[in-house]
Amino acid sequence: MRDLPLLQAEHLRVAYGQAVVLHDLSLAVEQGEIVAILGANGAGKSTLLKTIAGLLRPRGGSVVLNGEDVTRMDANVRARRGVTLVPEGRAIFGPLTVEQNLRLGTQVWGYFAGDQLYQQGLTAILELFPALKPRLRDIAGSLSGGQQQMLAIGRALMSKPKLLLLDEPSLGLAPRIIEDIFETLAELNRANGVTVVVAEQNIETALRIAGRGVVLEVGEVAVEGSAAELLARTDVEDVYLGRRSSYSGDVS
Repeated sequence: MRDLPLLQAEHLRVAYGQAVVLHDLSLAVEQGEIVAILGANGAGKSTLLKTIAGLLRPRGGSVVLNGEDVTRMDANVRARRGVTLVPEGRAIFGPLTVEQNLRLGTQVWGYFAGDQLYQQGLTAILELFPALKPRLRDIAGSLSGGQQQMLAIGRALMSKPKLLLLDEPSLGLAPRIIEDIFETLAELNRANGVTVVVAEQNIETALRIAGRGVVLEVGEVAVEGSAAELLARTDVEDVYLGRRSSYSGDVS
């Protein structure tokens, strides 16, 4: 019998008020995959990730994780099931120290369990992101943009996720930092088997580490296929840039 996908999102319909952002959207992600979610601003990438993470409730459809329907579960419950989101803009706690931000990543498990996980995970995070080691007691808001993104990813990893969702991790970063962060994501996938779904504007960078890509257009799947297939297609960038006449809106 074939194993179920780690994630199955089926026929999702998600709206903000009267504005429907996702229209009957379905997505399956296998254990151990890296999947790139691509599309223009307004295509629904962020909405899709927030729905998977439990920050938004769909008006229709379902989200199934490891065979369990989590559609009506709150975000904190999904986090304990292994779903963690690194949001667009990083959302670190600027007035707290780097160390305090990292510790927050374990609190989904409760204080005492979280303390044990913190001690276990800190060494691994600092090996992944050595630039954070000398900054542990510094205020997080004083970090560079690249270091803040490392901190946001590190905080997410402290919860020991099975499914890591990242929303525009390259936003506002220098090319060298983007390259380092994406290589770290690829290494996490190779070494630890963490399943990664990344929504990205940087199409070539995302597809370079992904095995598969899904292009959204106005809340629907426009194109999907292997990373190599999408890179070779001449029409994908037009969809990605929103040049088709059907594109409208600015909700991401």
